[in-house]
Amino acid sequence: MSQPSSTSELRDILKEIERISPEVSLKFNDSIVSAIYSDAERITRKVVSQKGKHKVDWDKKLDDVLTSRTFGIPSMILLLALVFWITVTGANYPSAVLATVLFWGQDRLADLCVWLGAPSWVKGFFVEGIYRCLAWVVSVMLPPMAIFFPCFTLLEDMGYLPRVAFNLDYLFKKAGAHGKQSLTMSMGFGCNAAGVIACRIIESPRERLIAMLTNNFVPCNGRFPTLIALAGLLVLGAAGSFGATFIVMGIVLLGIVITLAVSRVLSATLLKGIPSSFTLELPPYRKPQVGRVIIRSIFDRTLFVLGRAVCVAAPAGAVTWLLANINVGELSVLAHCANWLNPFGRLLGMDGYILMAFILGLPANEIVLPILIMSYLATGSMVELDSIEALHQLFVVEHGWTWLTVLCVMLFSLLHYPCGTTLWTIWRESGSVKWTAFAAFIPLGVACAVCFVIALAARQAGWV
Repeated sequence: MSQPSSTSELRDILKEIERISPEVSLKFNDSIVSAIYSDAERITRKVVSQKGKHKVDWDKKLDDVLTSRTFGIPSMILLLALVFWITVTGANYPSAVLATVLFWGQDRLADLCVWLGAPSWVKGFFVEGIYRCLAWVVSVMLPPMAIFFPCFTLLEDMGYLPRVAFNLDYLFKKAGAHGKQSLTMSMGFGCNAAGVIACRIIESPRERLIAMLTNNFVPCNGRFPTLIALAGLLVLGAAGSFGATFIVMGIVLLGIVITLAVSRVLSATLLKGIPSSFTLELPPYRKPQVGRVIIRSIFDRTLFVLGRAVCVAAPAGAVTWLLANINVGELSVLAHCANWLNPFGRLLGMDGYILMAFILGLPANEIVLPILIMSYLATGSMVELDSIEALHQLFVVEHGWTWLTVLCVMLFSLLHYPCGTTLWTIWRESGSVKWTAFAAFIPLGVACAVCFVIALAARQAGWV
């Protein structure tokens, strides 16, 4: 065969190879890239000399550990656990302070309504419904995001995130996805909406869709308060102990495994195709620019995501208050809906009130637990208990929760459909109502299937 006479002819030949055999095309691309880098290294060794070369190449020493087959993934998990610990521990105090300030504002608004002589429903709808929901979302979401996003951006600025993609590239390629999905998945730990936006770095439309559809399987900071509180119920008396931390980390790792599994199913069915070639050049480690990183992460990520969450949380507060305060007969509309859902909830190891809390918590995951507490207490407005012991009294003693109930609620929280902010972002990023619907129903189907199987197995084995 004659050699191609131009770049366009070479490109046409490569496209024809890809059309005939995508697998051969992928190997061919990898061979070309390897040859280019081998030639570059050979030329560099011939023409470049260094004076005063360091005796120890610290980049190589670090990479020998952080990207090795033995220590690469374990070190990544430990670093992720450290970021979680910093986020959760560091967010507790500012969240409490912010909640105190915002709920002080709620009391002043209530006083204003009384001073103006407004009807009680006006105070309830606008203050206890809309404002209280917004206060919860802001106080729960803002401090963790203000800590997690700068930590994440610091790792990015230091040059570590490409090492994460390098470590997970093999697993995602086996799942028929793209290695860069590991980066978008990591961003989802802060906020799934931000993770979806980060999918723009994936060039292939097919693989970008896979990343967007599966980003929800890693818990965002809106679900962590629920997961941590419920983990505390399983190890009551040691809510901040290693046991609760171990449970939450187990849930996180399960989410990563399910991300890979669902990516594999999607790449073999709805989004069938061959993983695209992924050439990753590891940058050198560098000292992060802390000031610039903090400003960029707060304004470009934290406030952007918080603004979208606030937009969808306000209607949620209004709807929740209406359902809890409009009675049909002797029961509220919320109670009627919960009773109707109760048989299905029992099949999943939960009850109707829990399912209603997840349905009403669609706009923001932060309000699921307050809605559930409100439903059980029949208070008519969202409330929050101040200790794990109080949650134990309400859930376990008064409403008959077992370890199976707690586990199924945690799994459903991990796996169920994305929040309203994330669905809105998927629609904006994909430009498709169809794929937005898939992004909601695929996780919901997985959550229902997992909870049903676990509940059935536990009951058949006589464990509950």
